[in-house]
Amino acid sequence: MADSPVTVYQSGTLAQQALSSAPEGMLIAPVWRRVTAFALDVVAVSLALHLLSRFTFLEVLISWSYLQEDARYALSFAMTWVIFFTSLWMYWKYTGRSFGRSLGQRALRIAIVHDNGTLLELHHFGPRAFDKLRYMIPIIGVVWFGMRDILRARSKASEYRTSVDVNNHTVAAVDWSLPSDTRLNLK
Repeated sequence: MADSPVTVYQSGTLAQQALSSAPEGMLIAPVWRRVTAFALDVVAVSLALHLLSRFTFLEVLISWSYLQEDARYALSFAMTWVIFFTSLWMYWKYTGRSFGRSLGQRALRIAIVHDNGTLLELHHFGPRAFDKLRYMIPIIGVVWFGMRDILRARSKASEYRTSVDVNNHTVAAVDWSLPSDTRLNLK
């Protein structure tokens, strides 16, 4: 007798195959959406800071030559980076608390939920926002942390989760694939 040409290995969605606690029908957000949402958030915050500083913020932020000048220039360079990191942390924390996700994630229909599909409590957004700052460290952030997490988010062995997700017990799901009670609570 010949074997069937069609073989079913596992049933359910990708989220259910990767996470045993995922609710029925939950889909994991693709990597390209996550990267695009992150980039939209960073660009939006950077442009807002640039406008507020009368178009000088980004010039100081990328001028590494300030470190070779006198202490006043080095201090302004360091303070610009502190303002940049603090602004991003506050943006991700408070948009998460207000909307359950950042505006970039909202635009790309990504919901950040617990492993079991439930919404995050308010106290989870601060540590998650702080963990995301690792991607903004010059050179190391993009090359090491960013590329590593892009590969992890594409790997079934890593359950399609980044190190930020693993540290905070979260999953980036497609918002329309969540159970209706969770979807209704996302703003």
